[in-house]
Amino acid sequence: MGTERKKKIVLAIITTMGVLVIGAGGYIWQLATSTIANIQENIDRKNSEMRLETISFEEKDPISVLLMGVDDPISRQDFGRSDTLLLLTINPHDESVNMVSIPRDTHTSLRGERTKGKISHAHALGGSQTAIRTVEHFLDVPVDYYVKANMDSFVDMVDVLGGIEVENEFEFTFHGMNYPEGKLSLNGEEALGYARMRHEDPRGDFGRQLRQREVIEAVIQKGSNISTITKFNGIADVIEGNLKTNLSIEEMWNIQSKYKNAIHHIKSHEIKGEGKKVDGKYLYDPDDEQLEKLSQTLKDHLELEE
Repeated sequence: MGTERKKKIVLAIITTMGVLVIGAGGYIWQLATSTIANIQENIDRKNSEMRLETISFEEKDPISVLLMGVDDPISRQDFGRSDTLLLLTINPHDESVNMVSIPRDTHTSLRGERTKGKISHAHALGGSQTAIRTVEHFLDVPVDYYVKANMDSFVDMVDVLGGIEVENEFEFTFHGMNYPEGKLSLNGEEALGYARMRHEDPRGDFGRQLRQREVIEAVIQKGSNISTITKFNGIADVIEGNLKTNLSIEEMWNIQSKYKNAIHHIKSHEIKGEGKKVDGKYLYDPDDEQLEKLSQTLKDHLELEE
């Protein structure tokens, strides 16, 4: 494979890594290498009881990727809450992706904490590693990789891609922005508002999760088709300082070359349960039976042995 081909693939991976870490396109190897070095965050995965064997890209082992949208920290002791949590399982054998939205108010055990709390608080308490361990424990599946972004990077990424298109089911207004029913072309700020609104949605947080998944899929598809140098430069600028991941450049390369066809077949899942107020705070209790079924679906998709 020629140097130019390598250059094209590497920055294309960066193009979509904010949402899936797979795509096509790219441009300067040196720029890509520098960008990746600045966004890597090493976490200890040796003690994870969920993935005991090393992933083989040659054998195309299915993998999982946790996407986290993190708000700004409230204090110096706070890592910031994960306002958005999406787990992707990617199976290159049947070329499919499972996308699971985890409600931010989900009531569960926080890894390393003695008490239960909202799953969004796990990142605030211990950063990426605590959030990953909490999600692993909650869904009973391994989290192999993660991509973490702040909200500014999401807005900028959509703008750099030239906006996205969504199909809005009903008209609503959010933070002064109106969203008519039907097909909409959204810029970054509009896409963020579209993905975050929930109070005007009769489905509450479930409606918001549906729109989040729709926006993520739109960014994935748009990012996988980017081909202009101007956009590559803009994407690199957005990524540096705004994204963090535990993926190495070799792992990105392997995912792009062996797993990229899976993005064309995405199946969405939601976690069923019931919301309640406890001491004035809203909590979401998952249905244990439905959660177990979802967990088994993900295990099967990851081809994990019992």
